[in-house]
Amino acid sequence: MKEIVVISGKGGTGKTSITASFGVLGAGNTVIADCDVDASDLHMLMNPQNTREEDFTSGAVAVIDQDACVHCGRCSRVCRFDAIPYIDDRYEVIPLDCEGCGYCAKICPALAIKMVDQVVGRVFYSDAKTGAPMVHARLHIGAENSGKLVAKVKREAKAVAMEKGYDYVLVDGSPGIGCPVVSSLTGADVVVLVTEPTVSGLHDLKRVHQLVRRFQIPTACIINKADLNSEMTQELKTYLEANDILHLFDIPYDEDFTKCMVEGKTVVEIPGSRYHEIFEQGWRLLI
Repeated sequence: MKEIVVISGKGGTGKTSITASFGVLGAGNTVIADCDVDASDLHMLMNPQNTREEDFTSGAVAVIDQDACVHCGRCSRVCRFDAIPYIDDRYEVIPLDCEGCGYCAKICPALAIKMVDQVVGRVFYSDAKTGAPMVHARLHIGAENSGKLVAKVKREAKAVAMEKGYDYVLVDGSPGIGCPVVSSLTGADVVVLVTEPTVSGLHDLKRVHQLVRRFQIPTACIINKADLNSEMTQELKTYLEANDILHLFDIPYDEDFTKCMVEGKTVVEIPGSRYHEIFEQGWRLLI
């Protein structure tokens, strides 16, 4: 089984549109995993039909049994996160502020505080519009531990691939270089970096490549909207060549991408699309 991860140093480079296009081309032998759990939108292009979903729990949150509480205030005084204010003649835990350390439960003389598993998101097991299995997730607003949710999505996608005998797992990773990206890269066989010919595009490409290099994963790159700034595009190509990064292909700026997104489609689904051959050749190089 080969795991292909698509990431970008910054948002808005076209990473998800490119991943979805590869997903359409590889539909017969590929499991799709949307690991951009903080702001997932791959489903908008893949139109998955959920077959199963489940809660994702990570960490703990304090819960006060108001009937057992003696209102001594110790929990509020020791909480370093100010998560237990006194409201309407009772002590209440603010879940978004609670870090789950459990100290309040330890010092409560009435044993009125319990630490319970915190539900921070949902995991979905679906079939994409192409018929390909798809695992995706949604992190709840304000929730943390997105890296753990990414790891969960990847594990489940690999399990589905093994169960169904699929040869590839295609991962839409998060932009940037934070914990979700590190989690997306773990176990990858090849990484595709998506960038654009701007100053920030080059800067963030260098940052994310420094991260990928630590994992020693074979790396390719796609330059999106390559014709917008020829000088910056050349700088990008010079960087790719100097760092032994496979230049997969360029994509010119084209409003067809926007039109397709509005219609919930990828550019490779347009009859007679000039992009079908470009993406197909790139996909063959990756697999």
